[in-house]
Amino acid sequence: MTARPVSSEVLVIIGAGGMGLAVARRVGAGRTIVLADVNKAGLETAAAALSGDGHQVQTREVDVTSRSSVAALAEMAEGTGRVTAVVHTAGLSPQQASAEAVLAVDLLGVALSIDEFGRIIEPGGAGVVIASMSGHMQPALDPEIERQLATTPADELLSLDVCSSMPHSGLAYAFAKRANQIRVAAAAKVWGERGARINSISPGVISTAMGRQELGGESGGFMQALLDNAALQRIGTPEDIAAATEFLLGPSAGYITGIDLLVDGGVVAGVQSGTIDLAKALAGR
Repeated sequence: MTARPVSSEVLVIIGAGGMGLAVARRVGAGRTIVLADVNKAGLETAAAALSGDGHQVQTREVDVTSRSSVAALAEMAEGTGRVTAVVHTAGLSPQQASAEAVLAVDLLGVALSIDEFGRIIEPGGAGVVIASMSGHMQPALDPEIERQLATTPADELLSLDVCSSMPHSGLAYAFAKRANQIRVAAAAKVWGERGARINSISPGVISTAMGRQELGGESGGFMQALLDNAALQRIGTPEDIAAATEFLLGPSAGYITGIDLLVDGGVVAGVQSGTIDLAKALAGR
């Protein structure tokens, strides 16, 4: 096998949508970007756009609900260079899929990615998982359920009783995103043993294709009411998420691990402090 250059750094981005592209453009310069997605056509389009911008890009189709597929992606990335940054943006929204599919992608998929990249992340490296502000807005989970979400092996997560009782995709999404935050907190110790860090970001309503689809869906009125009454009173951009990701991946966040960073324009702060009338917002659905 040809020895790889010692200085070669790899940025892995799982999910080739708007946030993934924004992150790649923000932190991909000087690194090989390994871009992965389940959608081959979307993956090729995103890779071509990045290559056109001058980035060095390699692509890999991946099914995040399959451990073997995620493991193969990690192996490919490790063979490309020193994996110093991993960003997981892939997910399904409530408008896109059933509760079962949302849990498979947004809960199991994240847990498998944390596992497999936690095995190969380089010392000094960092990971970021994209969660959601919805994880902060659902009712508090029973402590035993939180313990299960933190400690259950990834391959057994969907067998938990709580996962079989999700009545619709909206609740499944919020639950999965809260679980992402918990899995990241639990993984901080494992990643720390390799000298690496891992954190999550909980975006608010972001102007991506997925975000716009949600705004146009049945919960769109509620989401717009939250935006209209939040501190910053605007929709977020993929660049807002990319900037936060750059911080968490970089040296300025060198003593930060296992946390969730809200990037939501003040929505959750408004709901929790009472400056946003949640009942009124819900009435606007």
